[in-house]
Amino acid sequence: MVKQLDYNMMKEVFARFAAAEPEPKGELEHVNAYTLVVAVALSAQATDAGVNKATRALFQIADTPQKMLDLGEEALIEHIKTIGLFRQKAKNVMKTAKILVEVYGGEVPSSRAALQSLPGVGRKTANVVLNMWFHQPTQAVDTHIFRIGNRTGICPGKDVDVVERAIEDNVPAQYQHHAHHWLILHGRYICVARKPKCGACHIRDICQFEEKTA
Repeated sequence: MVKQLDYNMMKEVFARFAAAEPEPKGELEHVNAYTLVVAVALSAQATDAGVNKATRALFQIADTPQKMLDLGEEALIEHIKTIGLFRQKAKNVMKTAKILVEVYGGEVPSSRAALQSLPGVGRKTANVVLNMWFHQPTQAVDTHIFRIGNRTGICPGKDVDVVERAIEDNVPAQYQHHAHHWLILHGRYICVARKPKCGACHIRDICQFEEKTA
């Protein structure tokens, strides 16, 4: 495993990310906190592009928990059947909508524990919602962040929990809010799994990856 970059190197890494993309955005389309919860939950083992394609029409008619309940599970399935594991996801979406209506008055809670108590909402989904909607400096570690964290030395760790803590402990405070978006986008478009585009990388000289491409 590569070594954790020191503070000065980390500061330089994120200063470069910030200079290139001052306000990075998540790519899942949503119109409010509830549709963000649904979109992120649906994105498990699916691409953001595929989820967006399925939810554009859905969110026009079911953008609140009550409207989702009114729509019903079978109609929901028709909208999301192009997404992997759509039947189980549909069940979770409906159960979540029921809980939000009955327990939270139709509002999305702003605590990680409450979010993770919802069906189909794990720590990563909760962290995305807390970060993107409630502007908390949470870190949602996906396969991209796990890969580049260990490849570059930005946030190495043997599992996603360790990588999450490495980000929280080592990324300078002023970059915490956008950190996971910069890392996800970097992993999605530059530091890809196969044949990373090292020639286009802003942090090539700092990255510890020994097999850099030309």
